[in-house]
Amino acid sequence: MLLKIYITAIVLFGFLSLKAQEQIAVIPFLNTLESQFDVKFAYKTEDLEHLKIRSATFENLTLALKYIQEESPLEVEKLSDRYIALTLKTGTLSFCAILKDATNFSALAGAEIRVTGTNQGSISGSKGQFQLRDIAPGAELEISYLGYERLIVKAADLISQGGNCKELYLKPQDFKLPEIVVSRFLTRGLQKSVDDRFIINSEQFGILPGLVDPDILQTIQVLPGVESIDESINNINVRGGTQDENLMLWDDIVMYHSGHFFGLISAYNPNLTKKVSVIKNGTPSEYGGGVSSTIRMNTENEIGTKISGGVGLNGLSADAFIQIPFGKAVALQLSGRHSIADQLQTPTYQAYFKRSFQDSEIEDENNTSLDDGAQSDFKFYDYTAKLLVDLNENHKARVSFIQISNELFYAEQNAAAANVTKTSNLDQQNIAIGGNLTSTWSANYSTFVNAYLTKYNIDSREFFTDSEQELLQENEVLETGIKLKGIQQIGKNLEWLHGYQFTETGIRNGTRVSNPLFSQRQKDVVRSHSAFTDLTYKSSKTFLRAGLRASYFEKFEKLRLEPRLNARQKLGAYVALKAQGEFKYQTATQIIDFEEDFLGVENRRWILANDNDIPLIRSKQFSGGMEFKKNGWLLDLSGFYKNVAGITASNQGFQNQFQFIKTSGSYEVKGLEFILNKTEKDYSVYLTYTFSTNDYQFESLVPDQFPNNTDLRHSLNLAGNYSILKNLDIALGTTYHTGRPYTVPIAGEETISSGNGRIVNYASPNAENLDDFLRVDASVNYSFEAGPIQGKVTLGALNVLNAENPIQQYYIVNPENTTRALAIRNNSLGFTPNASLRINF
Repeated sequence: MLLKIYITAIVLFGFLSLKAQEQIAVIPFLNTLESQFDVKFAYKTEDLEHLKIRSATFENLTLALKYIQEESPLEVEKLSDRYIALTLKTGTLSFCAILKDATNFSALAGAEIRVTGTNQGSISGSKGQFQLRDIAPGAELEISYLGYERLIVKAADLISQGGNCKELYLKPQDFKLPEIVVSRFLTRGLQKSVDDRFIINSEQFGILPGLVDPDILQTIQVLPGVESIDESINNINVRGGTQDENLMLWDDIVMYHSGHFFGLISAYNPNLTKKVSVIKNGTPSEYGGGVSSTIRMNTENEIGTKISGGVGLNGLSADAFIQIPFGKAVALQLSGRHSIADQLQTPTYQAYFKRSFQDSEIEDENNTSLDDGAQSDFKFYDYTAKLLVDLNENHKARVSFIQISNELFYAEQNAAAANVTKTSNLDQQNIAIGGNLTSTWSANYSTFVNAYLTKYNIDSREFFTDSEQELLQENEVLETGIKLKGIQQIGKNLEWLHGYQFTETGIRNGTRVSNPLFSQRQKDVVRSHSAFTDLTYKSSKTFLRAGLRASYFEKFEKLRLEPRLNARQKLGAYVALKAQGEFKYQTATQIIDFEEDFLGVENRRWILANDNDIPLIRSKQFSGGMEFKKNGWLLDLSGFYKNVAGITASNQGFQNQFQFIKTSGSYEVKGLEFILNKTEKDYSVYLTYTFSTNDYQFESLVPDQFPNNTDLRHSLNLAGNYSILKNLDIALGTTYHTGRPYTVPIAGEETISSGNGRIVNYASPNAENLDDFLRVDASVNYSFEAGPIQGKVTLGALNVLNAENPIQQYYIVNPENTTRALAIRNNSLGFTPNASLRINF
């Protein structure tokens, strides 16, 4: 019996090999027929140069011509007994194909197939199959799949022959991302990988409620465990952490600023940012810092075959981008975005302005000295450039540049004299440049070298006309880094990553007053050397990555070890178990000082650890759970534990009795994350829910334990998107979370004496919670095409019901009655409509 099976397998393998060899180019096939039957074929070379046909032999010319007519997209016309004309068939083509991995021949489900220059396309099915109808004979297909090289084929090459679907093979990219577990998660272009990271593919991104453009850092907030307690991108909280605990990487460059409009929109242009990865735990050992999460943003890294680009306009800004190939080996990418408020202040801008500057010097409802003549001017912009050079097929160099800027000017006028009494300027920028070289030395070994320079600075100037006093503030971060890593493939399933990273971070803080003269400036530098290694085992059912990062900090003369673990095991066809764990250290953090802030709109300053009153931040976290995936359903359940030590009271943003205390402590988070998602071709409905408890531990404070400022016990997103027509999509969603903690004064004794004045007399810290947050968002998207132009119009609205959601509350001494405390409450965005028009070519 075994012998029969063995012989059958050999015969079948030989037959399949023969079938694979039967496909030959059409032109050599015609040359053979010309010699055999002494005829001449007339045709356009460009029509036939990409066509293939099954090899065959014929007894006479008539059978040969009939075969060409039936087995290829060619029309046959005999001009004479010897001359025969061949042309592409007119009308449209219909065909099918099957997508497979070029290395292991597995089916690729969820790949996107687009007919270039049209709105026609498809998504490959569970077995990699797709079918297209009514396609122009000369059309090209662009096939893309995350982690694989793009494939461009001519439609005419895919004509069904003998009823069979042609097999197409996609090659994995160098340094490919781990296998995708969920190819369409929540919406098109949002995916989930085998190592539990979430991946946003901007190029394929669908529609989310309230968003008119695929804002990168707004999008990740639909993920469980990722949210913002105050709607700000500058305050993204991952599993209860603070914003400065997130490692932000743009083309492998560390970024120290992330938002425009002081955090309400992302500062990273999505049009050239092709992929975004969010890692909450089990981080690869090559990434250091970011004790709460790692957010990687990567721009397009492949050289295209033709010029492409686009322009866009929405209620806040205008943007443009272009990709220009110079031959096959060199390309240049450029993008730019600029606010439009200096030309048009839309309802969107007005809503964002009110939200950004409430409770600041610019939008101070209690300041009666200002009249309507006060002037303000605010603008933001960002620019990027990238040079791509393929030295040869094995060595590729890339250089990336980015500049992010927010600028604010404000002038106060005296209500009585109508003269300017104070002018204020704020300039906030992050400029960075980085380059890398990717080299493939053999089929099993490749290397990556990366170097970067990043500079963040925020400067403010206030000038008081009456006293001729000038106040200057500055915060600057200057960091350089270099990373070298290698990847060795050991056998079929085992991969070894190893490397070295050097980082030098310098941070300067300064304050200067002209009258009376006062000047203070401090600069600190920390250098670190890190060696890292990972071993990764991957099979059809098992994923296991174990790693270690060892970092030496020169200034402190200390060596710190950071073990990492990430595992996933499939149990049967539909269920998988997963677990992650990691230790991390971080040197740079932000302090929040509401008294010495930048005009009241930006109060965060970067500082460096000194291993004394500002210790190294260290974290340990573990998580585990299960996944169930079947028939478009996804159920994902994860429990997590995180402890972060070395935090300071200064970087937590206390606005209570601990506001001016300098001490260090820790926080501990325990929680549960839940995802339920149903996805079909035309719709996706999802529910994400997070339950967590988050508590501080400060030994020198009384009490020493109390709820964290970011403690949101319950957080939920319920949303869906639906394709009404092929080019019309809608999305509707609800965001809910319990109110953040805050501290109230003691009833009946709201203020107490302190020195020559009075201060608020606070009760137990963070014992009360704001009202629950509830927001409904909606979007509608219409796409259209006109020749080579692809257009898209999107309408969206945040907070459709105009709910009044408090996001912060603190107290000051009431100036009209100093025995009472006055509550200051900040609210979220009200009803905020927006619209965008995008034209791509």
